[in-house]
Amino acid sequence: MAKLTVLYEHATGFTLFKVKEFEEIGSELSEVEKSVRDLQRFTKIIELLAFAPFKTSVDALESINSISEGVLPESLQIFLETNVPKVGKLSKVTLGVADGKLGASINEKLGLKIQHTGFVLEILRGIRYHFPSLMKGFAPKLEGIAQLGLGHSYSRAKVKFNVNKVDNMIIHSVSLLDQLDKDLNTYSMRIREWYSYHFPELYKIVPENYLYAKVVKYVGDRKQLTEEKMEGLEEIIMDAGKAAAILSAAKSSMGMDISPVDLTNVLMFTNRVVSLSEYRKSLSEYLKNKMGTVAPNMAALIGEQVGARLISKAGSLTNLAKCPASTVQILGAEKALFRAMKTKTSTPKYGLIYHSTFIGRAGRQFKGRASRFLSNKLSIASRIDAFSDNPCNIFGQKMKQQCEDRLKYFETGEKPPKNVDVMHDALQESLVLQQQNESLNTSVKRKKSKKEKKSKKSKGEEKENGE
Repeated sequence: MAKLTVLYEHATGFTLFKVKEFEEIGSELSEVEKSVRDLQRFTKIIELLAFAPFKTSVDALESINSISEGVLPESLQIFLETNVPKVGKLSKVTLGVADGKLGASINEKLGLKIQHTGFVLEILRGIRYHFPSLMKGFAPKLEGIAQLGLGHSYSRAKVKFNVNKVDNMIIHSVSLLDQLDKDLNTYSMRIREWYSYHFPELYKIVPENYLYAKVVKYVGDRKQLTEEKMEGLEEIIMDAGKAAAILSAAKSSMGMDISPVDLTNVLMFTNRVVSLSEYRKSLSEYLKNKMGTVAPNMAALIGEQVGARLISKAGSLTNLAKCPASTVQILGAEKALFRAMKTKTSTPKYGLIYHSTFIGRAGRQFKGRASRFLSNKLSIASRIDAFSDNPCNIFGQKMKQQCEDRLKYFETGEKPPKNVDVMHDALQESLVLQQQNESLNTSVKRKKSKKEKKSKKSKGEEKENGE
């Protein structure tokens, strides 16, 4: 008869429990679910076989990190080899685990038959619920302290060694940028509606939102706009004709008069909108610099904002690098894809990459081909950015030129250069750039060492003189 042993990983160590007559129990899953809450009934199902406590907190953290990644730690392997009951052949012993990846690793190393679904999960739930009672001499307070300490250590390690921590800033920046665009659009429309009661003609003369807010801030009450303020108005608009049109419209405006209190509120709101617009510009510049550092090839190929949106949609640069080109192509058009699959109509040709200039410039009949080609290059660029030790934008620039050549090929039929030749040139250029950077770094280090030696000598001479 096959035997089932269940592995449970606790904050204090590894435990093995023997399940009695698991074939009969497996056929009655509802009975197992009922007995999970009742300790007396649950102890009739399982029996403690072995317990191996962690020696130190560092050992516990290393083991839990390995298990979370689906890797079998050495301490657990020794524990299983020592304590798993050997009934004839190992194939007759079934080991129940909570994680399928860990189970696959155990099966590969030890050859044990693994089960991680069905009633095994219910048994593990019962072990977790009754663990202090199942362990003799185990205090419930100790369990809470161990779980809290290990949880803090594990979370701290994940935050500290998070491979996606750099592109997290890009994700938050582009999300804030999109939110600012929506808010600024709403606020600008509110200023137009509010100030148009006083000066309705300004709306048509200055259609841009940011310029309109700056003009409202400068003009204030239209009756006080004179030729003396024309110079400042021209500096804001950068157009003498529009400034003259604003002055003439202010003199013959159909708008109503505005009280000082109302004007003060309008100007306060306008100041906020202007400051938000200026912050939006600085945030855009920050995103541009950040993309140039984290994903230079994607930024060179498709632009900073579209590249940042792709990273945000995928969750991280590493996740985007793992996506195939077909996924990158329709990233952001998931609703349209599932709707097309449900209604059995044509699937979307592009998602977020539609905002790229390449798709817009391609002819209507070539948009699908252009999006496929661009997504292919994007998947390559994201992998170079994610896994390259010395990131540079040379590959992105070369692939951008390839996209330009492909658009020409669609229109004129002129054959573009071969991909092998282009990538070879890009590789050679990147190697040359890497050598230049290394030589610069060595020269800087030499200069620093010389300065340090000089400073040490001067300090030594000062000490001698003092003595």
